[in-house]
Amino acid sequence: MALLLEEIIRSVETFLKLKNSTQTTPYVDPNLDPVLLVPGIAGSILNAVDHDSGKEERVWVRIFGADHEFRTKMWSRFDPSTGKTITLDANTSIVVPQDRAGLLAIDVLDPDMMVGRESVFYFHEMIVEMLGWGFEEGKTLFGFGFDFRQSNRLQEIMDLFAEKLESVYKASGEKKINVISHSMGGLLVKCFMSLHTDIFEKYVQNWIAIAAPFRGAPGYITSTLLNGMSFVNGWEQNFFVSKWSMHQLLIECPSIYELMCCPYFKWELPPVLELWREKESNDGAGTSGVVLESYRSLESLEVFTKSLSDNKADYNGESIDLPFNWEIMEWANETKRVLHSAKLPPKVKFYNIYGTNLETPHSVCYGNEKMPVKDLTNLRYFQPTYICVDGDGTVPVESAMADGLEAVARVGVPGEHRGILNDHRVFRMLKQWLNVGEPDPFYNPINDYVILPTSLEMEEHHENGLEVASVKESWDFTSDDNNDNGTAASTVSSISVSRPGDDQNPRAEARATLTVHSQNDGRQHVELNAVSVSVDA
Repeated sequence: MALLLEEIIRSVETFLKLKNSTQTTPYVDPNLDPVLLVPGIAGSILNAVDHDSGKEERVWVRIFGADHEFRTKMWSRFDPSTGKTITLDANTSIVVPQDRAGLLAIDVLDPDMMVGRESVFYFHEMIVEMLGWGFEEGKTLFGFGFDFRQSNRLQEIMDLFAEKLESVYKASGEKKINVISHSMGGLLVKCFMSLHTDIFEKYVQNWIAIAAPFRGAPGYITSTLLNGMSFVNGWEQNFFVSKWSMHQLLIECPSIYELMCCPYFKWELPPVLELWREKESNDGAGTSGVVLESYRSLESLEVFTKSLSDNKADYNGESIDLPFNWEIMEWANETKRVLHSAKLPPKVKFYNIYGTNLETPHSVCYGNEKMPVKDLTNLRYFQPTYICVDGDGTVPVESAMADGLEAVARVGVPGEHRGILNDHRVFRMLKQWLNVGEPDPFYNPINDYVILPTSLEMEEHHENGLEVASVKESWDFTSDDNNDNGTAASTVSSISVSRPGDDQNPRAEARATLTVHSQNDGRQHVELNAVSVSVDA
């Protein structure tokens, strides 16, 4: 039955896309305040520039030749004297493309990929949505991509962010900026706010953090440091950057260490690293048994050190030692102190959106009673088992909520870590907080919480042999239609879909009313109300 309602919704969406594709002049609202989008880790296109030829080539993200180019151009070493991660290839520099006012670097991370492009979409859906609201690239909509290998408080990054704020402020006619950050981008923004409070307050009016790991992503980062990580799933893994290649890069990235469990935060349930170990007994008989060892965040650093003690990488025929880096760890601890002491400037409003309802790694366990860990240097080959809590699949709710700031609103949205960037409930919240269009009727100003329906959150009930489901949905898009009398007009249409019954499925019918409200500003608001009824055989 729900399939009939979904069929109606998809048909209307297709119709609106076709109708909207004929528009030649995009709708622009010159009264909007500027927005600056800041991505998280691995959320920026990175190009490698050859010092001799000047040739610039994308190395993140790419599909074809990805692993080879990644190891050649992206592998790095940390320089403790500067706090910067330096590319091993001395003839190469890593840069972020600045096209489209910085939006190109954070939109579609591999623009050449034609199949499965959703896997490399980053801010794409949000950019498209905001352009539909009347934002304009380079005037009111901007992006700040950055080299995600680096520390979130690296002075070079801080200087670039300061320059970006000033340029956005000037390009928008000296309007204060709304900063929207995602994931680790929230740590970068918070570091800047802590270290350069005066500049932040001068240029920023609102900061909206989405899925930020304010106190770390302990389960996810523990397994990342010990085993590496994959940024894509499914068939793309066969020819994308290997998990091992990614692991060797991240061992030298301060940003990863800065995402480890925060030692200054009192967790309700402290994250731990668990190991099933084979231990000899003290009875003198040489017998052994299996015990479960548990390490808190600081205690687990000894495990990291031992497990990565002989970690090496081959770079152009040269063997490079890549152990757990204590110099990076010391740098990261200072970053966490900066984050912990950050204060929100009085004139800036802060909003926090975090993901919920997904099993999210919190603690990590290696080995089991039948296959214990005998040698810690082999830990990288063990498959981790996660102890999970509520979150977005990457960041626990407890971490994301613990911003330590005076927030206007904190809203939990059921959804996946990156997926909530294109959640229409998030879009409606952003419209409310950015003062776009008319006030949202679903927004409750008393408790600053948003209660919204999703496209397929249906009300269902059974009555007298009938199963009934209903759904409401709405869309906004730009239209070329002009009203001769200068007033808004509305049209109403009806849609019906039916399915005959058989031995497997009951007979079902769905009816919908489609109302199109034409507005004087060149936009149209479309509302769909649909009901589906099935009759039990």
